[in-house]
Amino acid sequence: MDILKASTDWAKAEVFSSLFFIMFGVSFLLATLGFYQLGKTEIAKAYIIPTLIAGSLVLIIGLGLFYANKTRINEFETAYKASPSAFLQSEITRAENTLNEYQTIVFKAIPVIIIACALGITFFNTPIWRTSMITIIAMMAVILLVDGTAHARIDNYHKQLVLEANAEQALFHKPQSQQP
Repeated sequence: MDILKASTDWAKAEVFSSLFFIMFGVSFLLATLGFYQLGKTEIAKAYIIPTLIAGSLVLIIGLGLFYANKTRINEFETAYKASPSAFLQSEITRAENTLNEYQTIVFKAIPVIIIACALGITFFNTPIWRTSMITIIAMMAVILLVDGTAHARIDNYHKQLVLEANAEQALFHKPQSQQP
């Protein structure tokens, strides 16, 4: 298996995925503009600040991921050419750390935030609090949607890396009796 190609393909998929964050961020900002221009009721006006903040945050996440992964594509080739085995080990470590972060943040903390906001909707009666809770739920749903697919990709990528590391280890650590 060509580990450089697998790494580059993974990073390119992450760049594409970050475009969804950017798209959702722009959508939140367009919603802000719509609420600002067309909002006549108190609740519609209350959406302006929360959607502006959520849109800005999601847009920043998307742009940050886009830049980081776009840069990573070029760095992969340099690191791989310097030392393929060191590159493989560093990518395995990075993928494992990322998988652990997904388990903690995306699949535990975000659902707790969604539940807390859903409960908050029932307890807070003012429009700004309700719209804030609803907007947070929408933003967290976007993060779950995009990061759920990213988790599947990095899990697959990690499995490819481990298979390559095991194949490399088996190749270089053959018992003496099997070598010609």
